[in-house]
Amino acid sequence: MIVRARGARKQFGDRVAVEQLDLDIPAGCCFGLLGPNGAGKTTTLRMIYGATEPSAGTIEVFGIDVARDPRAVRARLGVTLQENVMIEVLSPVENLRVFGRYHLIREPELTRRIDYLVDFLELESHADVPVQNLSGGFQRRLAIALSLINDPELLILDEPTTGLDPAVRLALWSKIRALRTAGTTVLLTTHYMDEAQRLCDRIVVMAQGKAIADGAPAALIETHLRTEAIEIECSSEQESELIRLLADEPQRMRAGGRLVLYVDDAAAVLPVIDSIAAEHGHRTIRPTNLEDLFLHLTGAQLEGGA
Repeated sequence: MIVRARGARKQFGDRVAVEQLDLDIPAGCCFGLLGPNGAGKTTTLRMIYGATEPSAGTIEVFGIDVARDPRAVRARLGVTLQENVMIEVLSPVENLRVFGRYHLIREPELTRRIDYLVDFLELESHADVPVQNLSGGFQRRLAIALSLINDPELLILDEPTTGLDPAVRLALWSKIRALRTAGTTVLLTTHYMDEAQRLCDRIVVMAQGKAIADGAPAALIETHLRTEAIEIECSSEQESELIRLLADEPQRMRAGGRLVLYVDDAAAVLPVIDSIAAEHGHRTIRPTNLEDLFLHLTGAQLEGGA
C-alpha cells in the first residue's frame, strides 16, 4: 500500500476533524476522498503529506511513518493545494526552476524535467509569461506541473479543477488519467461527482470526520441504490398516490418540486408514473450515478425500501 492509515484522529481544541480513520490506498490507482465541506478531507490530506500530525493513530506513506520522518515522505510525493502556490512575478518556467531547486534537482535533469512538464501540461504558449498575467486555467496547469517537478510516486490533488471552465477540466482529467496510466498513484478530493466517477478507481466517502463508505464507485452505487433514476415534477400528493399504486415501493428523494425515484426497471413503472404526473411535463430517465450515492450517504434522506 502506498498509504495506510489506522485509527487516525485529528482534534483541534474541542473540535474533532477526523475520527478513527482507516485508509488503504494501493499503488497505481486514482483514489478519491469525497464529502461535504467540513467532512475532514483536507485535514486527512494534510496528515498524509505531513503538514499536520495526527492526534492519535498512525499514517504510513511508502511504508514510512509520516509523523516520524515527514521529510522522507515529502521527497517522494507532490501536492497541489486548493489555492495556487507560486511566485506571481515569475514565469511558469522560472517557477518550475525555483521549485526544482527546492527539491535539490541538479542540471541537466532539472531542465529536462521542466521541458517535459511544460509540454505535458501544454504550457508552451505561456511558458515565459508572468504568472500574474495567466488565466485561472493556465495557473492551475502550472500548479499541477509544480507538484510533478520531483517526479513523485504519489500525487495529491486537493480540489484540482474547482472554478475552472468545462474545457479546462476535461483537459486536466486527461492529464490525470495519463499520470495514473504511467504508474503514478493519484489521491484527490473533489466536489464534482462526475469528476470522481470518471477518474477514480476507488473512493472513500467522509462525513463528520468519519469514513462512511469505501469501494469502487460502480460497486458502491450498486450496493446502496437501484440501477435507474427517474426524475419527475410532481406534488407531494401526487407522490403519495404514485407510491400507493406501485407494486414495489421505490427508494426516492425529493428536492423541492422534483422527485427522483430509484428503480431496477424504469420501463416497468413508467405507465403508472405517466398516469399520475405526466401533465407536469418533462421526465428524465438515467442511470443512477455517484451524485445520487453522495446525496444518499451524506445529505438528502432517501425514503422507501433499501
